[in-house]
Amino acid sequence: MNTSTEDDMMKEHGTPIDKEKKRIRCKYCSKEVGGFSRLKHHLAAVGNDVTACSEVPSSVKGKMKEILLEKKKGRLLKEVGRIEHPELPLKRNFSSPSSEQRHCQPRLSSQISSIEGNARTDISVAESSSINVSYPRRSLVKGMDAFEQLAPEPLNGNMPSSSITEMIHRIVKEEPKDDSAWHAARCIGRFFFEAGIDTANVKLPSFQRMMDAVIGCGSGFKVPTNDEMKGIILHEEVKEILHRVESVKQSWGQTGCSILLDSWTDQRGSRLIRFFVNCPAGTIFLRSVDASNAVEDVTAFSTLISDVIEDVGAEYVVQVVAHETSDFVEAAGKLIMEKYRSVFWTLCADYCINIILEKIETLDHVKKILSDAKAITRFIYSNPLPLMLMKKYLRGRDLVRTSNLRSVTPFITLRNMVSERENLICIFNSAAWHASGLACKTVGKNISKLVKDPSFWTAAVDILKITNPLIYILHHISGRDRSPMGFLYDSLDNAKEEIKKNLGDEEDKYSPIWTLVDDVWNDHLHSPLHSAAYFFNPSLFYSDDFFLDAEVTNGLLYCIVKMTKTPQDQEMIVVQLDQYREAKGGFSEEEAIDQRSLLPPDMWWTVHGGQCPQLQQFAVKLLSQTCSGVSRYMLNKAITEQLHAVGRDITEQQRFRDLEFVHYNRLLWSSPSSQKQEIEFCPDDVAPLDDWIVENN
Repeated sequence: MNTSTEDDMMKEHGTPIDKEKKRIRCKYCSKEVGGFSRLKHHLAAVGNDVTACSEVPSSVKGKMKEILLEKKKGRLLKEVGRIEHPELPLKRNFSSPSSEQRHCQPRLSSQISSIEGNARTDISVAESSSINVSYPRRSLVKGMDAFEQLAPEPLNGNMPSSSITEMIHRIVKEEPKDDSAWHAARCIGRFFFEAGIDTANVKLPSFQRMMDAVIGCGSGFKVPTNDEMKGIILHEEVKEILHRVESVKQSWGQTGCSILLDSWTDQRGSRLIRFFVNCPAGTIFLRSVDASNAVEDVTAFSTLISDVIEDVGAEYVVQVVAHETSDFVEAAGKLIMEKYRSVFWTLCADYCINIILEKIETLDHVKKILSDAKAITRFIYSNPLPLMLMKKYLRGRDLVRTSNLRSVTPFITLRNMVSERENLICIFNSAAWHASGLACKTVGKNISKLVKDPSFWTAAVDILKITNPLIYILHHISGRDRSPMGFLYDSLDNAKEEIKKNLGDEEDKYSPIWTLVDDVWNDHLHSPLHSAAYFFNPSLFYSDDFFLDAEVTNGLLYCIVKMTKTPQDQEMIVVQLDQYREAKGGFSEEEAIDQRSLLPPDMWWTVHGGQCPQLQQFAVKLLSQTCSGVSRYMLNKAITEQLHAVGRDITEQQRFRDLEFVHYNRLLWSSPSSQKQEIEFCPDDVAPLDDWIVENN
């Protein structure tokens, strides 16, 4: 049925509102939709992005479903044709059933029956050129099984480059699109490509809201001018962000807050610092500064920090969280704690775990296995045939994984390789591999031998026995919406015990690792805040494993003295501690006992600590602090670097400050409150990835 005939048929069910037939009014419920194709989906109640008609007769609804099903079958038939005949061009004429089409049809049914009888296989857009670590992937063909991506075996040992490219880069559309919808999708893509914008930005909630708002305005909508974008629209965004910031500030009186530092040196050699404030109500971006003149100057640097503390309010700030261990930064931290009686200077836990992993990475036996693992991944990613075979045997998943922490990347990639061991061996046992020219070359033989070497895999597993418990700490504290401070102390002890157990309780094996962990804990990470928060975590305090040693006791007393304003408050807290310690009063109620492990520690104290108001206020403020820095949010540095570039007049600088303020706060609030440590890589991650995917020539 051609388009004109379809439109005539659809006029029985909808009335065009404009001459171009871009807006159609449903004759049953009077809803307006974008074109006759959308009307079909509306009447058939098919698709997530269209409202179903509530008044359509069942016979019409069934007929529309049949029409859409026939179209979907046609598109799937074309996709199967591409899979079975990769040597053919992508644009093919399917207007009349050719011999090749007839040849594909029985293959379609066999593919479906094969899939129904086996585990389902997901095909993702991310199987193309980018390395995506968020898996397992969801099938992009809704309502149907995706087809397994089968590579044709090479006849002469060499895979045509065009075949490999098509096999790797083939994209399956999520929904059948009519011509107008496909044109709109192409226009969106064209804008992203022309502007050089990361396509991952389509996942931002604001992007979909923008599209919905534009569609709601109809075809006459005019895009805002450049002057409007950087003028009134930007100003309105700043006002809205400021309003949100003020609402977050309202919670600081109860929970306190943490100031987070994030600094780096840009390509011009300038030392830039961004300041953030974190509390359970959310993380906000304050501002950035060019601190080049304060580098190595302890007094100047501490003055910068003091200015931020004063802006936030010293009475609200519990800690300043640094993310580096240089001598001048530590010296500045001491000055801050001397100046502000109630403020702690701490180092973010993710940075400290990174230091431990860096030390482990330098051990000789670890260095050897990581070097061999890199040789495998570089070979696979640098050669088309192994890369195509990886996509086939790993079912579209990637081998290399990345993290926002440099030293985590090698170990999560090694863990991924171990989990894919059998598939990697299958690659180098396949007929396609043995028939290829690479299999005869020295490098190919060496890689194949390494992948099949049991001693390599045994050594890799032994390394993971050490690193997995440490990486778990990052998940444990960063994956919590609230009260991560209450779990860090216990998590590190548990990691040490797990490492000991994994290494067979053999002291000569686990003792060197324990020494590495303890050195970083004692020299950098540990703060009295961690010990006191461990004490006030009811899920741990009332457990059989709780251990009250001198470190915990001293940390608790130090925090009481430092964080309370008057001797009277200190005395009341000490008196009320007995009720918590002995689980008396409200702490003994059945609901309080049941919720010790169900509620986040700070919330548990808010709900059940009312009979001890001074102790409650102290515990909530303590447990409301973070242990992590801002690296987990993966915020791009480019806009800050542009702001502090030389040669801008005052007006341009202010505009960039507004852009920076809106940009970071929007990203912080549109992101989940906690993010996994393994994430999709962004431009800042390319350098550490190169080491794993690019062969050294």
